[in-house]
Amino acid sequence: MSYKYIAAEWAKPEKSFVEELMRQRLIQWRKEPTVNRVEKPLRLDRARKLGYKAKQGFVIARVKVRRGNLRKKRPVSGRRPKRMGVKQFKPAKSLRLIAEERANRKFPNTEVLNSYWVGEDGRHKWFEIILVDVSHPVIKSDKDIGWITQKQHKRRAMRGLTSAGKNIRGLHHRGIGSEKARPSRKYGNKGVHQ
Repeated sequence: MSYKYIAAEWAKPEKSFVEELMRQRLIQWRKEPTVNRVEKPLRLDRARKLGYKAKQGFVIARVKVRRGNLRKKRPVSGRRPKRMGVKQFKPAKSLRLIAEERANRKFPNTEVLNSYWVGEDGRHKWFEIILVDVSHPVIKSDKDIGWITQKQHKRRAMRGLTSAGKNIRGLHHRGIGSEKARPSRKYGNKGVHQ
């Protein structure tokens, strides 16, 4: 299959034709809105591996997220610089999870299936989000993706149930050393200081 060759080119974009294509694309992407619906995935191999199918009910959105630390306002009243709390504040979420949440807000009748990186420059990162229309009859009758229409999967991106969300919650680690990660870090640490 050609997917193998697509994956090989995207594995090291700086050494393949992908970098030159990205340079041209990013000029256009910077002018587009933050959440932009696209016709088909840019990385077809990655999208197919994560569950995308070229059929009704599947939506692809490209989302732009600004890189770097949080932007905090400088306090008006007096503090010494150490206590200003302006710089070096990092979000508790990954940029990919932030992108998934933005796409979910933009398309509230869909659920986020998964996402992947498609490009970056000095200021922004771009991700493609695979969304599924849970009320579409084609999706309901599909044996591979029908599970997402059940009620326990509502707003999965907001609840940290996607792959990016589970990664932030520490749920991709299993076995020794991950005992306090489940069901969440908050509840895993209960009883430690009692």
